[in-house]
Amino acid sequence: MSGDPDIGSGGPVLITGGAGFIGSNLADRLASAGRDVIVYDALSRPGVERNLAWLQERHGARIHAIRADIRDRDALAAAAREAEACFHFAAQVAVTTSLVDPREDFRVNLEGTLNVLEALREQGRRVPVVFASTNKVYGDLADVALAIEDEAYRPVDPDLRQRGVSEARPLDFHTPYGCSKGAADQYVLDYARSYGLPTAVLRMSCIYGQRQMGTEDQGWVAHFLIRALDGEPISIYGDGRQVRDILDVSDAVDAYVACWKRSEAVAGQAFNLGGGPQNAVSLRQLIAHIEQAIGRKVETRYADWRAGDQRYYVSDPSRARQALGLGEPTPWRAGVGRLARWLEGERAGRTAPRNANAPLEAAS
Repeated sequence: MSGDPDIGSGGPVLITGGAGFIGSNLADRLASAGRDVIVYDALSRPGVERNLAWLQERHGARIHAIRADIRDRDALAAAAREAEACFHFAAQVAVTTSLVDPREDFRVNLEGTLNVLEALREQGRRVPVVFASTNKVYGDLADVALAIEDEAYRPVDPDLRQRGVSEARPLDFHTPYGCSKGAADQYVLDYARSYGLPTAVLRMSCIYGQRQMGTEDQGWVAHFLIRALDGEPISIYGDGRQVRDILDVSDAVDAYVACWKRSEAVAGQAFNLGGGPQNAVSLRQLIAHIEQAIGRKVETRYADWRAGDQRYYVSDPSRARQALGLGEPTPWRAGVGRLARWLEGERAGRTAPRNANAPLEAAS
């Protein structure tokens, strides 16, 4: 944790979607420091109930669980009443689901975010809000010229290749998911301007790590590892050369906490959050690394590109690192190794695996 000695003092912190992947890691960090945490979650995503049980076993009465939907305004108002700060993770998280049911996606992601903002505004206090946004607010980046190198798309522009996509990139919402998350992103920022709430937005690239229940639609790093460890084939949509910068969840939690603790200084601002160019990896490159680590080939199956998919997205994290005082991120091979060992431990029925900090052994 990047040096905030007062993290454990003060009133309870509200985390919507607090039983989810990033939310449960953040809740664990705060409760471990002595802070009471309100975990607000509908428990609709398979597996998250295990995260909540883990939090309650580790922290007991410090975890105050509220099982409720983000669209329930009365439940939100009750949860917000004593909150000193709010981290808003509750969301519909899949592009594919948004295309099937755009109305539901709208209600959860945009109406739900408005409910959170109003519940906090009505308290009449300056309650900091940190919102989990997405790189999808920048669209498909189809205008970026790309070349193929080492089984990965890379920008032709040397500056973009070196630095990644900055917050100066124009917003361009694609797919219902992109529209709902992008509009929510803008509502959160506007509540700082219009109502004086100290809000901030973190536009995340691909976060991975322990407690991630990866699927084809969300959490692809964990999903690839789960399939490989189980000896199952991996489906790739597109050609597998698409590149993302991946960030270990411990580093993401550092950023969320720092954003909260500096909420007055960064109010009304959005930051790109990812591993940056040094942690950029294509789907094919990750699969090759997994194959070397487990000592066998992984079967891959290819299908058509999915709507709104970016062939290349790598964050320029420099503005976030400077404004939030963040350190260098975990190298992706070390972080993926920790996740693999945690997943192995889960399959062995252990609450936490042995050697969780040891890197997955593989050639660089």
